[in-house]
Amino acid sequence: MSHSPNKKVLMQVRDLKVHFNIKNSNALPWSKGNTLKAVDGVSLDIYEGETLGVVGESGCGKSTLARALLRLLPITDGNVVWLGQDLTQLDKKQMREKRQELQMIFQDPLASLNPRMTVGEIIGEPLKTFKPSLSKDEVREQVKTIMARVGLLPNVINRYPHEFSGGQCQRIGIARALILKPKLIVCDEPVSALDVSIQAQVVNLLKELQAEMGLSLVFIAHDLSVVKHISDRVLVMYLGNAVELADKRSLYSKPTHPYTRALLSAVPIPDPEQERKKNIQLLVGDLPSPINPPSGCVFRTRCPHANEQCAQTKPVLTDIEPNHMAACGRLEEISLTSHA
Repeated sequence: MSHSPNKKVLMQVRDLKVHFNIKNSNALPWSKGNTLKAVDGVSLDIYEGETLGVVGESGCGKSTLARALLRLLPITDGNVVWLGQDLTQLDKKQMREKRQELQMIFQDPLASLNPRMTVGEIIGEPLKTFKPSLSKDEVREQVKTIMARVGLLPNVINRYPHEFSGGQCQRIGIARALILKPKLIVCDEPVSALDVSIQAQVVNLLKELQAEMGLSLVFIAHDLSVVKHISDRVLVMYLGNAVELADKRSLYSKPTHPYTRALLSAVPIPDPEQERKKNIQLLVGDLPSPINPPSGCVFRTRCPHANEQCAQTKPVLTDIEPNHMAACGRLEEISLTSHA
């Protein structure tokens, strides 16, 4: 993997695989099920203080990758090394200790909050778990401080989640994730369930908190405009595989992989004249099943540049230029064509 100079690597992910055994409900009990390859050999580094955006179609493995990084799902193969320690080798007790440094913000704000607990109890729960020596008053004081920081009035501390809007519930989720002062927060589509105006508020809040607390973020989203606004680097996933990884400026100005070009060509441009002139690259066919992915390059069944060679060899992320990698066996030929 290419490394960014002068940046500390917090997490190293190498050849990460998350496979699930899927059995047909009508199958015989002793029959072998099919293997669903949700994440199939992803490698990347996460640096201190950066935001890594993760994009791709539904079913490409973004959320599975997010949960696997924090070991919320069983990992089939590969390594996740956090500050020099391989998380895949830790037992439950050791992993629980690491959760102080690794937190998550979930997609559905309301569903991720316990409806029977007050806001104060929800946000303060991590403190009770990891810092039991704190008194009730100390916990309450820390909860009020973090509530104020994420834009929640401290006087709502005794209310319940159903009394809040979606945007406020997500702020509660952010406060809960921040209360232990973690080093890395994985944001699994944290704004997809919110209105556009509220999305902007939550994204700007995350950027402010990141700058203030030196956080590293993994930000997963469908909306490429939101990802561009918040990310330093972007990982593009397709069918459980990483197909392109680059810094934001390079990826959005010079997308290399045909899949990335197709995704970016579908992003609306605010200027009507430019919108009419742009070349939209529509993908042909449906997304293949992760149970039976294509041989070789997984994107070849929908790629306009695919040939017989693409079915033989699975491409890996290769350096194209500094801080820009892509997984495509025909990069040289494709680079000769005009960019979207």
